[in-house]
Amino acid sequence: MVRGGPKRVDVGVPDELERLWTPHRMAYISGDTAPRDGYDSPTGCPFCRAPELSDEDGLIVARGKRVYAVLNRFPYNPGHLLINPYRHVADYPDLDEAETLELAQMTQVAMTVIRKVSSPAGFNLGMNQGAVAGAGIAAHLHQHIVPRWAGDTNFMPVIGRTKTLPQLLGETRRLLAEAWPDQPRPAGRRRTTRASTQEAPAAKASPRSRTTATRRRTS
Repeated sequence: MVRGGPKRVDVGVPDELERLWTPHRMAYISGDTAPRDGYDSPTGCPFCRAPELSDEDGLIVARGKRVYAVLNRFPYNPGHLLINPYRHVADYPDLDEAETLELAQMTQVAMTVIRKVSSPAGFNLGMNQGAVAGAGIAAHLHQHIVPRWAGDTNFMPVIGRTKTLPQLLGETRRLLAEAWPDQPRPAGRRRTTRASTQEAPAAKASPRSRTTATRRRTS
């Protein structure tokens, strides 16, 4: 429909359909978030940088000794977790025995926690090994844990190539982290919390208060 001469064009006709705009996903589609040198180097790898941030900023749900659980920034479903080794390693057979065991154990804990928080009907678990297999960041191994519900695949992803997510990532991270069971924190990779910055120095605390402070840090 042309109005006001050939240079003006009004595109689109009003209808009864509603639009769901998700412009934030263009960063993922266009690859704007990728470093210039790619992800091969640990300095450009988001899975190497995430543990250096606070849990809230890095979207980290739980930290183990050799692996950690983090929310996918571009999730397929709410609660979509990634289990990553701290070590910058690409291939599953390159994990050592301790890393392999802890990755498997954290996967089991993650499934238990997600069931407690959001009651999914099932899960997709898996790794994409190599770019040709669909790995967006092939240089750093990561295992996907995707909770599934009946009917969660509908016309939006099939026709519109869009996933509707009813929960913000920060809220999802908080719910999962609060439901995660207590665990020892690895040296140098403590959670950054307000409570930890307000505790009295250990040297001035009694043995009983030190135990209480330790429990607070690990809760």
